[in-house]
Amino acid sequence: MVFLPLGRLGGASFNPPSNSRPMKTFIISLILALAAAVPAAASPDMGDDKAIHPSRLPKAALQTINTHMRGRKIALAKVESELFSKSYTVIFTNGEKIEFDGRGRWTEIKCKRSAVPATLVPARIAAYIRENYPDCRILEIERDDDEYEVKLSNYLEVTFNEDFEVIDID
Repeated sequence: MVFLPLGRLGGASFNPPSNSRPMKTFIISLILALAAAVPAAASPDMGDDKAIHPSRLPKAALQTINTHMRGRKIALAKVESELFSKSYTVIFTNGEKIEFDGRGRWTEIKCKRSAVPATLVPARIAAYIRENYPDCRILEIERDDDEYEVKLSNYLEVTFNEDFEVIDID
């Protein structure tokens, strides 16, 4: 291994620019800012569920519950805060559960002993299930931006794309 004096690198001399002090100050400030931000982003409250009063749910979530889950008693409402988003979960005394995104749009509904309320199932999905599985109930439905997944009482899972076409059956 060959060591060269700092002033000479491969025959060329190295002279740091005269304005390097502001750059050093900027880099040190940036490192300190990032060091302060990382513990805040990884705080113990992030990703944890926290119980809330049902009235603190988004208005759209409350409207969904009042319209489609009428007669069910809320046992627990909770919020989960992530770094850039929130989600809400409502568990009813009969064991049913509904999850909402931060805007109050339902993302998942689980009904262990009864069917998912028909008014929450998209019409084309309901029609497909009625036609192809007439003796089955929809026990769970989950949606994201481009898919719906439905779990039936015969233990099948049917996945639909955003146009309500079947794309998978497990």
